[in-house]
Amino acid sequence: MLQRLYDKAIALSASRHALPALAAVSFAESSFFPVPPDLLLVPMALAQPQKARLYALVCTIASVLGGLLGYAIGALLFDTVGKWLISAYGYGDGIEAFRAAYAKWGAWIILIKGMTPIPYKIVTIASGFAGYNLLAFTVLSLITRGARFFIEAELLRYYGEPIRDFVEKRLTLVTTGFFAVLVGGFLIAKYAF
Repeated sequence: MLQRLYDKAIALSASRHALPALAAVSFAESSFFPVPPDLLLVPMALAQPQKARLYALVCTIASVLGGLLGYAIGALLFDTVGKWLISAYGYGDGIEAFRAAYAKWGAWIILIKGMTPIPYKIVTIASGFAGYNLLAFTVLSLITRGARFFIEAELLRYYGEPIRDFVEKRLTLVTTGFFAVLVGGFLIAKYAF
């Protein structure tokens, strides 16, 4: 099953649907969707390393736009959609502590959490809920999401063949490790606040 999904992501990179699919996942992940764009970015950049920077740019722009939707959910719809999303991801109890932390450490929270496996949608919704400055939020999101995706793309571009060989020979191990990091990010976010 994993091999089929990996092969589909590799095939997607050569199709005309590659960029729209990557943009859609990146957008959705920043506001409500639990699956990070790395699941598409990595195999696509491994299959077409010459397009890795383009893929990083698409991820960055779409992620920031999705972050603005998450911000709007937090600012305008927190009592309905925002609270439900935060609770669905298991962070309902910590949102007030997160909001208080924003008063003191807002910029650092956005910069650090945007680079980690901690779900970015929590940051975007909480930023809107806390009333964090929208322009500062947008600029910081561009910096942190851009850094994350471009560093990843450059590593894949530069070390692509050895990484691709490793991934293809140990797909189950790599996938398990990726999901362990993802779940770890959710747990860190849940228990850190």
